[in-house]
Amino acid sequence: MAKVELKGISKVYEGNVRAVDNANIVVEDKEFVVFVGPSGCGKSTTLRMVAGLEDITEGELYIDGELMNDVPPKDRNIAMVFQNYALYPHMTVYDNMAFGLRIKKVEKSEIDRRVHEAARILDIEKFLDRKPKALSGGQRQRVAVGRAIVRNPKVFLFDEPLSNLDAKLRVSMRAELSKLHLDLNATMIYVTHDQVEAMTMANKIVVMKDGKIQQIGSPLFLYNHPVNKFVAGFIGSPPMNFLTVKVSEEGGSVVLDEGSFKLKPAAAHAEYLKKYVGKEVFFGIRPEDLAYSEKGGGENAMPVKVTVVEPLGADIHLWLSTATQPLVARTESHHVFKVGDTINFNPKMEKARYFDKETELSILAEIDAAADKITGL
Repeated sequence: MAKVELKGISKVYEGNVRAVDNANIVVEDKEFVVFVGPSGCGKSTTLRMVAGLEDITEGELYIDGELMNDVPPKDRNIAMVFQNYALYPHMTVYDNMAFGLRIKKVEKSEIDRRVHEAARILDIEKFLDRKPKALSGGQRQRVAVGRAIVRNPKVFLFDEPLSNLDAKLRVSMRAELSKLHLDLNATMIYVTHDQVEAMTMANKIVVMKDGKIQQIGSPLFLYNHPVNKFVAGFIGSPPMNFLTVKVSEEGGSVVLDEGSFKLKPAAAHAEYLKKYVGKEVFFGIRPEDLAYSEKGGGENAMPVKVTVVEPLGADIHLWLSTATQPLVARTESHHVFKVGDTINFNPKMEKARYFDKETELSILAEIDAAADKITGL
């Protein structure tokens, strides 16, 4: 397999439209890296530049140490799996998987060996004589992946391959692709707008917005140490809550004033909030870090009103509102809530995040940098 390096890669379209702006990414050998972000963020364009399907405007692309900017796609030794499967409808599954090898004039016996081996790995041997129209969406996706496997590429590229599948099938296919990565010990780059896919599958996530890389790191590092408000809100489901609070000082202690309640930050965070006394900041807290208080709260209690109750089996998602701001909490299903109830939650303040109101950058950047050195991601 291979290491992939993007050094200052940009894609500029007519009219000076920057679809990708100065991307610097290293995909290590055998890594599963996921590019994630909202529609139009540049993630698919970046993948297509790696594949050679888009010209690189600025920067350099290396695969296995070799400069690839001007190398045709067919000579890059990569294989791409598309969102729409891109299967030939008139060919059988076997012929779809064998087609690329026949074009390269690989010996018939070797083609047969590779096709059957890939079909075995993907559990589609019984479908080799069928045509794509006789297959389900998940089976077609396996065929598309099998067509990539038989080529023995240095790098596998996946462009939103599960977006056409129903929710239940997406979950099972995520697990299958993760297992496939382990079985093949392959270098894989995967594009999705679904942060759940990114969190569950990736060794490393690249978060993008408006053509720019926002943050790169392991799923849990990005979850626990987002560099800015965008990453904090994009990674996690339901997303992080953001409340506007005013930082003040009472009796020598930092206090966060929401208007309808006050919170005392964790001691480790208070030091970084002191320079914001008299200013507003974004207070971020994840839904699972809001603890329901049946006894009425106490210190750091947040009185809120229930606006929507979403029972999910083991958990309940509660859509809430303070006197002025909405938020969502995740709590255990044995509690009983009704729309209109006024209840109390206690945020786990050691889990809270804080963001500058103007720049939206993390106020706890020094803590994050220290954690980054420890984890290496």
